[in-house]
Amino acid sequence: MREYKKIGVWQTAFLGDAVLTLPLLRALKDRYPDAEIHFFVRAGVESVFAGQPEIAQVRPFAKRGAQKSLNAAVRLGWEIGREGFDLWISTHTSLRSALVAGATGIRRRIGYNRPWYNRLGYTETVDRRFGELAEIERLMELGRPLGITGPAPEARLVLPEEAMRAADRFWKTSEFDRPVLGIHPGSTWPTKCWPEEYFSEIVRRAAAAGAHVLVFAGPGEEAVAAQVIDRAQADPHRVTNLAGQLSLPELAAYQGRLDAYLTNDSGPMHLAWTQDVPLVALFGPTVESLGFFPRGGHSTVLENNGLTCRPCGLHGPKKCPEGHFKCMHELTPDRVWDALRIKLGLSQEEL
Repeated sequence: MREYKKIGVWQTAFLGDAVLTLPLLRALKDRYPDAEIHFFVRAGVESVFAGQPEIAQVRPFAKRGAQKSLNAAVRLGWEIGREGFDLWISTHTSLRSALVAGATGIRRRIGYNRPWYNRLGYTETVDRRFGELAEIERLMELGRPLGITGPAPEARLVLPEEAMRAADRFWKTSEFDRPVLGIHPGSTWPTKCWPEEYFSEIVRRAAAAGAHVLVFAGPGEEAVAAQVIDRAQADPHRVTNLAGQLSLPELAAYQGRLDAYLTNDSGPMHLAWTQDVPLVALFGPTVESLGFFPRGGHSTVLENNGLTCRPCGLHGPKKCPEGHFKCMHELTPDRVWDALRIKLGLSQEEL
């Protein structure tokens, strides 16, 4: 078996996509324990992976900034090629990713065989088998040319100590004496968002039934969080608004201490299930069968399976193509609360 000393893994899609790559990284480290693995990710999410033991260095790529152009991608590839990598694996299927890979000139470069331009960037390609495998298993196919086969290793997120200490301090200060529910009403994709008034109803029910609710939201989502809380009209002592106050690693660390978590199909969803947090994930324009779903025995996916228009895209469009948004509107608070209250250990009575 050939030994590799410096491996580059390229995954510059969204946060959730990077989290789903963790089993592949674990498998590579198991296969090549002495290798230095560099993980290239979308700029802005790199801090989440700073504590991951498989990774020697997390490298941000500014695909929406200074490195946006294809010429910049080629120049980056040239620079990477001078760093002594002897194996390159790309989990991303974009033209930019193929150009970076090809420009590195690294002797062994593995990627997917489609789209057609991928064959220009890689020395070996594999079939992604989309529609046949879930995403983690699709990613594991990239290890097959290296002799990596069998079940995917467990996806386990390891967070930086600083973020863990921040969560410890918050929990100690808050002195929670009741189950804690976290909700995250935002998403990058508008049609992936469950209606705000539905989230408000869950906040109201959870607080009335004896839980404490933490409302999470990222930058730019603060107004949504505030509206959800205002509409709930819940006891303010049982609801805490954390919108815009946490870094990504801190968000993940706070999630790891929740008794239950309610989320849209989003990047933060993946931060939660990789810590075995009991969660309910709401899938509207997307479907579980696309393969980007939360794993584990504590994860529950709720979706409206009676609609023939689903899925309407890999990510979900900005507006419902049919104009009715039934995939989310018909996913009722009653159904969601029934799933959540069990995870919270609360009684069936709804106040």
